[in-house]
Amino acid sequence: MEILHSKIYGENKSATPLLVFHGLFGMLDNWGSFGREMGEFFPVHLIDLRNHGKSFHSTEMSHDDLAHDILHYMEFHKLEKVNLLGHSLGGKAVMQFAIKYPIKVQKLVVVDISPKAYPPHHQGILKALESVDFAVSTTRQEVEEVLLQYIPEKMVVQFLAKNLYWTDDKRLNWRFNLKTLADKYAQFVSNAIKFGVYSGETLFIAGEKSNYILPQDEFEMKQQFPNSSIVTINNAGHWVQAENPTDFNEVVKDFLSENRV
Repeated sequence: MEILHSKIYGENKSATPLLVFHGLFGMLDNWGSFGREMGEFFPVHLIDLRNHGKSFHSTEMSHDDLAHDILHYMEFHKLEKVNLLGHSLGGKAVMQFAIKYPIKVQKLVVVDISPKAYPPHHQGILKALESVDFAVSTTRQEVEEVLLQYIPEKMVVQFLAKNLYWTDDKRLNWRFNLKTLADKYAQFVSNAIKFGVYSGETLFIAGEKSNYILPQDEFEMKQQFPNSSIVTINNAGHWVQAENPTDFNEVVKDFLSENRV
């Protein structure tokens, strides 16, 4: 059984640990400053999803697979009950886990994603990534130049380029498993999470400039997460935690504090 790669911040053994999961094409390093800040209050496990970062590669990538990975991670680290936070694809993973294993979740934070199925919307990014030939593009700059031909947003290109690394034979490659992410894309984006109910405290965090959580989604969210609320972070799009970290961190810290009224 393979265990997800993680980096752990914080030493407060008496506080409930927080497990944090990034989104599609992301990795735990994207959450480093959040982990360091929150680690002062409770243990924070920043975790690479399967087929991302330094976690194992697999040909499987369903929401159930991601939920089982969380269960195995908790068993390996001897964690009986945790708080969970997931952004985008990571949000789908933690929602599925909370529904399957509600007794193991104290509080749930879902960042800029709802339980619904989304239409495919990363085709341009996938085409860009698949267009990179590492035999031809041998420097980071050359890879970015290829991506910019397909992706006009420089910030998105820089986000993707963080996944580049040097292999043992001194060639660049992606840390994520591009083949599985492309092959199974419809399985984890164009599917809703399985129906079920998690009645624990749940916080949905939306970006003001993002359209991932729409007003009409609230009914479905309440059906599966009846004890939920939505907070919108100003001056932030889909990458809420990066675009307005001050407000985002404050909202998360307040929600997870043990002595909330």
